[in-house]
Amino acid sequence: MDVALVPPLMVFTGFLPTGSLLQSLIHICNEVCSMEKLPVLQARNISTMIRRIKLLTSLFEEIQESNGPLPPSSILCLTELFSVIRRAKFLIQDCKDGSFLWGLMQTELVSNQFYVLVKELGRALDILPLSLLKVTADIREQIELLHRQAKRVELFIDLKELERREELLVLMGSNSEKNKKNKGFIDLVKVKDILCSIGLRNTMDYEEETLKLEAEAHKQAGSGGLIVVSNINNLISLVSYCKSIIFIDDEFEKPSKGDLKVQSTPSNRYYDHSSSSQSLIPNVPDEFRCPISLDLMKDPVIVASGHTYDRNSIAQWINSGHQTCPKSGQKLIHMALIPNYALKSLMQQWCEENNVPQVQSSPSSSSDLERSNSKRDLYEHAVDHISVVKAAVDAVKLTAEFLVGKLATGSPDIQRQAAYELRLLAKTGMDNRRIIAEAGAIPFLVTLLRSHEPRIQENAVTALLNLSIYNNNKILIMAAGAIDSIVNVLESGNTMEARENAAAAIFSLSMIDDCKVTIGKRPRAIPALVGLLKEGTPAGKKDAAIALFNLAVYNANKVSVVSAGAVPLLIELLMDDKASITDDALAVLALLLGCSEGLEEIGKSRILVPILIDLLRFGSPKGKENSLTLLLGLCKDGGEEVARRLLMNPRSIPSLQGLAADGSLKARRKADALLRLLNRCCFQSQNQIG
Repeated sequence: MDVALVPPLMVFTGFLPTGSLLQSLIHICNEVCSMEKLPVLQARNISTMIRRIKLLTSLFEEIQESNGPLPPSSILCLTELFSVIRRAKFLIQDCKDGSFLWGLMQTELVSNQFYVLVKELGRALDILPLSLLKVTADIREQIELLHRQAKRVELFIDLKELERREELLVLMGSNSEKNKKNKGFIDLVKVKDILCSIGLRNTMDYEEETLKLEAEAHKQAGSGGLIVVSNINNLISLVSYCKSIIFIDDEFEKPSKGDLKVQSTPSNRYYDHSSSSQSLIPNVPDEFRCPISLDLMKDPVIVASGHTYDRNSIAQWINSGHQTCPKSGQKLIHMALIPNYALKSLMQQWCEENNVPQVQSSPSSSSDLERSNSKRDLYEHAVDHISVVKAAVDAVKLTAEFLVGKLATGSPDIQRQAAYELRLLAKTGMDNRRIIAEAGAIPFLVTLLRSHEPRIQENAVTALLNLSIYNNNKILIMAAGAIDSIVNVLESGNTMEARENAAAAIFSLSMIDDCKVTIGKRPRAIPALVGLLKEGTPAGKKDAAIALFNLAVYNANKVSVVSAGAVPLLIELLMDDKASITDDALAVLALLLGCSEGLEEIGKSRILVPILIDLLRFGSPKGKENSLTLLLGLCKDGGEEVARRLLMNPRSIPSLQGLAADGSLKARRKADALLRLLNRCCFQSQNQIG
């Protein structure tokens, strides 16, 4: 009986407008399929992904040519496909622009990301009503085949890449001080062949790889742990050493950094100034960099707050559902993007004076000019292309009301499907989240959290997580009595994904101060988060740590976090390169210093001080600040013992002096205070001896 209600909905809604959505899909598919000079690594995964996207392009183009309306379920599917294809594009771009050596070290992780995207593509096609679409039999057969292949796809990891990595690890192992003293450091022919096989063929390649590895080390400093940063530094040492030995007699004439030009780039190595390689452009004035991407802006535009961004970056920000200025946090009263012609003129003048290539300026041919103008037009209308669901508010409302009805009266299978479609619908756009809540979905989703069917529970908690991003919905979720049910899922959910999304939901809800108090009073909430901190995947541990940080901002919750046993786990996670939550763990520990119980528990650790000293050297700027906070707190309370351990460590004083001179404002202030404290301790010790 429930299933029979579906066709009338299709007729009643009058179908949904799809022009902008299809245009966006075709545009992003063409971007992926037109990518050139793909990397050697992940070649099969990349080529297979591009082939699948080409098949989908044919489907989207045929639907667009039919110019017919589509049912709501198609809109949900196409929106999900857009999300998957966009993530595939970013993943392929990362493989192109990132460090080849680091990509080789992470080959299983990257391969798994391709695998997950294909599985998500298959799940999206689950809800595509092919029988209702006006497409040819050939296209239908191709999409059905693609759907079947995506459903039964298996993880593919290139064995040759694994072999190269193992050989590389052996070479890195031989790169020790005792071997460096001997001439037989490594087999240079072998190392050159390995590096050449992944795309490093000349000195320019080696220099570019070193820059990318340094950028990766900086990015990983706050999240990857000391072991990851150490591994990347080893790779940098290997590349630098091999470059100096392999090309010692090479007469390759490279340009100086100030004269870096596209035409100087060797023909056997791609060099894309429109991507992350922009970081190679020296001394770009801060006012010419986009505050979001930190790259030299191509098309500067002004938003309602008065701040300037690169058009593509701010369009992606707005289209992901944000309605605020990224820099000021101010709510934007309109979404218009106004060209900043004055700044663009200054940028063009600076580029000419510094021999910096200007992307999309001075095309070499009329066809290039047309392609450049077309690309610029697409950027200018990016908001309209991507914000498709917002253009169909009435249809979304009808769809939401229909799905809520299914949550209320449907069988378990129908409830599962309805919760899944609401989960998808709530992924993008604040309007969608508001409309779903207004349709009455929240109380029914809260009820489904108690379901024993894993997929129902997982879809329900994830839908609530997505809905909670809209601030008004946080109040509605709390009012619906969701906290106890969310804690139950966090504590003993049917799947790990459900537990982790429950932790993320608690983090989202605890952004409101009153919710911090309410959640903290639940006796099982904080222990359940600490349990996930121990048992979860890296993503789950991060969600748990951030949720604990939010809750610990409220002083009364600090003692509960300490009592639940969080401190030893957080200290252990500082060294866990797989968890990748170094900064988050440090931030929670720094907060827990604010209560006597936390200070006492942190002071018991015998391994924390050496870890913090290392983080003063390798940590991110925020990590260094929190490390200083912890050391300062321990020295003030633990007094002489901790200070003595700092003074005995040969790396502590140079690190503190470096931060006092070159650190952030907070780091300089804290480093100065700690140095004064250590000075005083040292003076007192000398007096006692005297």
